[in-house]
Amino acid sequence: MTTDLSTTYLGLALRTPIVASSGPLTGTLDGAKALADAGVAAIVLPSLFEAEVIHEETQLNAALEYGAGTSAEADDYFPDEIWADYASPIERYLNHLQAVRAAVEVPVIASLNAVHPGSWMSLAKELESAGASALELNLYHVATDHRRSGTDVEHSDAQMVAAVCTSVNIPVAVKMSPYYSSLANIAGRFVEAGAAGLVCFNRFYQPDIDVDTRQVAPHLELSSPWELRLPLSWIAMLRPLLPTTSLAATTGIGTGRDAAKALLVGADVTMMTAALLRHGPGHVAVVERELRDWAESHEYDSVAQLRGSVSRANTENPEAFERANYYKILHSFSTPA
Repeated sequence: MTTDLSTTYLGLALRTPIVASSGPLTGTLDGAKALADAGVAAIVLPSLFEAEVIHEETQLNAALEYGAGTSAEADDYFPDEIWADYASPIERYLNHLQAVRAAVEVPVIASLNAVHPGSWMSLAKELESAGASALELNLYHVATDHRRSGTDVEHSDAQMVAAVCTSVNIPVAVKMSPYYSSLANIAGRFVEAGAAGLVCFNRFYQPDIDVDTRQVAPHLELSSPWELRLPLSWIAMLRPLLPTTSLAATTGIGTGRDAAKALLVGADVTMMTAALLRHGPGHVAVVERELRDWAESHEYDSVAQLRGSVSRANTENPEAFERANYYKILHSFSTPA
């Protein structure tokens, strides 16, 4: 028996549930082609960040206005040759999207990082026009304004999701944080606002401190397998609450068995970045083989059959995903003799 690994995510028919999430590999044309050649089912491009767009536009406007009105020659400060070579972050992103879309046969999902609603979010429509198969709305921000309540933050995020979803005809997935005060509630609100899928979860990158220089030191650490536990817990609980919503598991997935865990609790797809950076694009084929071997050894005919079979609604021990299991976990550790 050969297990059918095909799945559907955001309405897109995928050959397998193995998706390359946004990262350095998907940020280059060669990397994206290598991932597609290795068998990845879909590609998520790196995010186009609101801050990057606004910063560069501000810098450009300042440069254009420099010296304005000072002399008749002010218009000649920037020769035409400069503009011929200039490409804004938006243009660079659209060009990359179009190049990847033309080079691979798998779906290409654009990613937009948003913090504040505004006219700049018309970019979503441009990404659709450039050929994006779907859009991932990356809600990566830290709520540091003490004057804003959790209700205000959640309302703003839900409004942003609604604004993007109504502006495009392609499906939108929300890459969300696990740190909302009532995660199940906000997940449902995102779906009500038009999201076709949820990506669990956004991985926050906390800075380190260099004690010698006494400076904040940005330091990237690739995800580890243990970090998969949080997405597993929440996908298991969200699956029965949102039965028709696409759910993607990301963070900590590096093997076929990791992918199997995510599918068992209810994920439609599993997303990888760290494992691909560690082992190269060819690791996609390894994970696919491991997943298929596991599924066949456990006599699953398809991904559809195994998906959600250990979600909170289907497991023999639903309390394992909630606080009732807290005591058992704390007392499961035994001190070595």
